[in-house]
Amino acid sequence: MIGQVNCAGSREGMIDRLFHVAARMAEDEVNRSREIGNQGLALIQDLYKKRGKPVNILTHCNAGWLACVDYGTATAPVYLAHDQGIPVHVWVDETRPRNQGSRLTAYELGQHGVPHTVIVDNAGGHLMQNGKVDLVLVGSDRTTRTGDVVNKIGTYLKALAARDNDILFYVALPSTSIDFSMKKGGETEIENRAGEEVAFVEGWNEERLQPEQIRVLPESSNVVNPGFDITPARLVTGLITERGICNATEEGIRSLFRE
Repeated sequence: MIGQVNCAGSREGMIDRLFHVAARMAEDEVNRSREIGNQGLALIQDLYKKRGKPVNILTHCNAGWLACVDYGTATAPVYLAHDQGIPVHVWVDETRPRNQGSRLTAYELGQHGVPHTVIVDNAGGHLMQNGKVDLVLVGSDRTTRTGDVVNKIGTYLKALAARDNDILFYVALPSTSIDFSMKKGGETEIENRAGEEVAFVEGWNEERLQPEQIRVLPESSNVVNPGFDITPARLVTGLITERGICNATEEGIRSLFRE
């Protein structure tokens, strides 16, 4: 693609080709996300048939259309189920410290008319213990060829709670996020983000009608702020990709992506 742009000749020609390359990449992302939705839809349909009541899905961070165009990844099955009349309800982790869940996922679900409830990050285990969660469905920033999942910090804890309560834990991801060069999640360099993200809370000031930051930590307190964690493949029920659902193992992934 870059070669096509570089061969455009003029600046105007390069801009035009860049636009078409970007549009094609976006359309590819839409197609992958739609197919992830179709694959994951069967899981929600099956849960609804078995239970005969609304399916409660817990998600973490944002893997919706603001991040992944039109459908999102983890949200794609939810949208398709809702559109087909299957009653679903989503527990939305706030996802501290950047609050991608409460800011983005909740907004997206509300725009689509999907019933949802925002919860603090640490409430997920309690809800699972009390039978309030039927399925945990999250996205992935990177997945190794053996099925380890690198995702927003807090995902690992949800996987542990799901395993302890015999709840399905699925990861929805496009093939473009599978790193076939990486065997184990431990090979990933985890980003340590700025301490200010934890020390301050940002919100909307209703009186001034503008965003505002408020300090919530003592100035003398130290902060550690890892951006991601690693969920071992053994805790993952399955991976939902645009080509199908597979076990979180090297053999499972290779069965869908033989090339």
